[in-house]
Amino acid sequence: MKLASLRNGRPDGHLVIVSRDLTRFASAGRIASNLQDALDEWSRCAPILQAVSDQLNNGEIAGMPFDPREALAPLPRAYQWIDGSGFMVHLDRVRSLQGSKDAELQDERPLLYQGGSDGFLAPTDPILVPSDDLAVDFEAEVVVVTAPVRMRATREDAEKAIRLIGICNDVSLRRLVAGDLQEGFGFFHSKPATSFAPIFVTPDELGDAWRNNRLHMRVRAHVNDSLYGQPNAGKDVRFDFADLIVEATRTRALGNGTIIGSGTVANAHEDILPLKRDGIGFGCIAEARIVEKIKIGKARTPFLKSGDRVHIEAVDAEGRSVFGAIDQKVALLG
Repeated sequence: MKLASLRNGRPDGHLVIVSRDLTRFASAGRIASNLQDALDEWSRCAPILQAVSDQLNNGEIAGMPFDPREALAPLPRAYQWIDGSGFMVHLDRVRSLQGSKDAELQDERPLLYQGGSDGFLAPTDPILVPSDDLAVDFEAEVVVVTAPVRMRATREDAEKAIRLIGICNDVSLRRLVAGDLQEGFGFFHSKPATSFAPIFVTPDELGDAWRNNRLHMRVRAHVNDSLYGQPNAGKDVRFDFADLIVEATRTRALGNGTIIGSGTVANAHEDILPLKRDGIGFGCIAEARIVEKIKIGKARTPFLKSGDRVHIEAVDAEGRSVFGAIDQKVALLG
C-alpha cells in the first residue's frame, strides 16, 4: 500500500491511502489520525489500511483526486532521522572535498549522522537558505521507516523492522561542510531540513524491485529540467539497509518510526554532464564537479542558486513514478 499525509492545519497532517497510480486517495482518518499513530499501532492498523488500499485499487471505492501539492512529508516530523553511507562510490568521490578525512570514511562499517527530525520539508516546499553563497546541493536518497529495533540488533531483526520505503532530498550546504567536520561534532549547519517525496510504500507493494534490503529502481534527478542523474539504487551498494540498521543499533535502540537514509545514490561510471538520455549521472552536484575536475581539469557545473528547481523521483521498469516527486525551488530567506 501507499500512504501519504495531507495538509489539515496540524503539524502531522491527515493520513491517507493513495492508489497505485498516484491519482486518487482515500482517507484513513477513522483508522489512524496520522502516520505516526498508525505506526504506533501497526499490528491493528496495517491490515485495515491494506483492505482500504485494495478497495481503492480495485475500484470498489472511488476515492478523491490526489494532489501532491497538498501533501506534507509522509512523516512531517519523526522521533529520529539517521542518514547512512550505503554507496561507497559516493564516499570515494567526496574524499577529496575539503574537510573530509580518510579516517572518517570507513570501508568496514557504514558512517552515520543524526539529522534534524523536528520538521521535514513537504515535496513542493522551497529550499530556504540564508544566502546565495553556501554551495547548495541536492542529495537524492532512498529511505526506510522502521518498527522499534532493539540495541545490538541482528540482520534478521533489521530486515523484519523495515515497514515503509520512500525517497528524500538530503539537502547539503557544501560550503559549510568543512567547518562542521573540522570542529569535530559532525554535520550541523551544513545540513538544513530534509525534504521527502509525498508517498511512503510498504515493501510488498514494490514486488521484485525490493529485494536484498535495497530498492532496485532508478532515482532520477533533474535541475531546471536538465537530467543530472538516474543511478540505480540497487547497484553498487556497499551497505544495504539491514547493515545500516544494525550499525545504528550498535549503542542504542531505535524508536518506532525511525527514518534511515541510504546516503546519496551513486553508481560507478566516468561520464560528465551534460548527460545523455541513457546516461547514469549523479545523485548530487558535488560528485559531478569532482568527476569534472578529474576528466577536464576543472569543475564547471554550478551549485544551486536562488530560483533553481530540483526534481527527484524514483521510477519503475516502465518509467512510472513510484513515490511521487520531490519538486522544489531554492529561495532566499526573507
